[in-house]
Amino acid sequence: MRNLMIRPASFGLAERLDSVFENFFGSAWDCSEGSCFYPAVDVRETPENVEMTFEIPGMDKGDIKLWVENGVLTVSGERKIKKEEKEPNYLCAEIRQGSFTRSFRLPRAVDAGRISADYRNGLLIISIPRSEEAKPKEIEIKTA
Repeated sequence: MRNLMIRPASFGLAERLDSVFENFFGSAWDCSEGSCFYPAVDVRETPENVEMTFEIPGMDKGDIKLWVENGVLTVSGERKIKKEEKEPNYLCAEIRQGSFTRSFRLPRAVDAGRISADYRNGLLIISIPRSEEAKPKEIEIKTA
C-alpha cells in the first residue's frame, strides 16, 4: 500500500514555530473568553481510501461546512454553547466554543469528486477514495 500523505495545507516553517511556542506559552490565536477551538483529527488509510475523523462534539450538522478547492480540503464550523443563565456561576468552564477552520492539502492520488462525509456521535468522518491509478494492482507474470 502506497502511503498517501495528507498534511495541513499551510504547515510551513512559520506554522511549526507557532506550534512550538503555542505548546510552551499557550494558544497564539485570539481566543479570549473561549471564542475558538481547534478540533483534533485522526487520519488513517486503507487500500481503498483515506479516512479523516474530526472530534467535534456538541455541534449540529448544519454548523459544519466541508469543501474542496484547488486540492485543499477545508472543514470549518461553529460551536455555540447555549447559556441559559444571565449570570452563570461556573466554577470551571473548559468547553470551547466559537469557530474553527482546518485545511489539509490532498495528495494527487485521491478522487476528490467522490469524497463523502458522515457526522454522528460528535465525530465527523470524511472518506476520501483513492483514485483508480493509486490503488495497488497485482501484475500477472506471463511465461514464454
